[in-house]
Amino acid sequence: MPAPQSANATQIDPTKTHVSKHLKHNSPIISCRFDIHGKYVFYGAQDNRVWRWTWRGDAKTELTAHDSWVRAIGFSPDGATMLTGGYDGQLVWWPVDAKQPQPIRRVQAHHGWLRSLAISPDGQLVATAGNDRLVKLWKVSDGSLVSELPGHQRYVYNVVFHPSGTALVSGDLMGNLIHWDVATAKKVREFKAKSLHKYDTTFKADIGGFRGLVFSPDGKRLAGSGITNVTNAFAGVGNPSIVVFDWQAGKQQIEHLSKAKLRGVAWGVVIHPQDFTIGVSGGQGGFLLFFKPGQQEEFHQYKLPDTALDLDLCSDGLHLVTAHFDRQVRVSKMAPAK
Repeated sequence: MPAPQSANATQIDPTKTHVSKHLKHNSPIISCRFDIHGKYVFYGAQDNRVWRWTWRGDAKTELTAHDSWVRAIGFSPDGATMLTGGYDGQLVWWPVDAKQPQPIRRVQAHHGWLRSLAISPDGQLVATAGNDRLVKLWKVSDGSLVSELPGHQRYVYNVVFHPSGTALVSGDLMGNLIHWDVATAKKVREFKAKSLHKYDTTFKADIGGFRGLVFSPDGKRLAGSGITNVTNAFAGVGNPSIVVFDWQAGKQQIEHLSKAKLRGVAWGVVIHPQDFTIGVSGGQGGFLLFFKPGQQEEFHQYKLPDTALDLDLCSDGLHLVTAHFDRQVRVSKMAPAK
């Protein structure tokens, strides 16, 4: 989605972050996104539904199409259309503002889970990634398949377009990143976040992967979030981590880690237009973590009321939304409470 337009710089103060609005649901919430105009919050829950919440009011609308959980949500640049991807492998188109949105189009996009989607900056293409180890490009206009991009050896967890629209990046379970040329659908290069993967010899299981993946608004940095220092893959015991790459060089710049060595997964990451990075930790009840460029540890953390499983930044640059296991979606404001 387009880079958020910041609110008045004097309004934004991450150290004053607080929950300003919340909505109680009847099922744990696993995904959340603001629409590009900041009018709605759309969220996916374990009831296999997507819900539209007019978050400055109280209206809530049900969107029914998927047969499983929905983790992937994205919007066309004009804000008129939303696309969702579910663990049922379906890719579904929706009208954002309809009184009672009905599916415009459905595509069986992947075998198994569809984990992530991204819409190109020009709104022409949507990229999807899933458990079939494929990245795919589709036309937004009619849902036709443009190309398949094989290359990952394990589940593909996340996908994101460069702000220029010329490059696409996909990240997998093993901490591998592939840079694709959008015009040719060819692999350009590969690089890796080694700390975001661990093979647990006790449980004989891989754990890790890119739970969040985002470019800075200027396209110069790429940030991926996940879990590191894993000591128990079965229980997901490890520390939240955000790894930042210099995009041009394809080299890791820094790994952001919490001062208190919090436990859990960094389920989402955003880079604010004012050049600080925000991550959400899903362990120990949930935290928002705020990092300055070049500094490993956070300059501020905000304790959330419950485990958080997703994060998004509003187009006003002032509000964050988080999805929670306690059946609540919460909007936090990065400014003093009034």
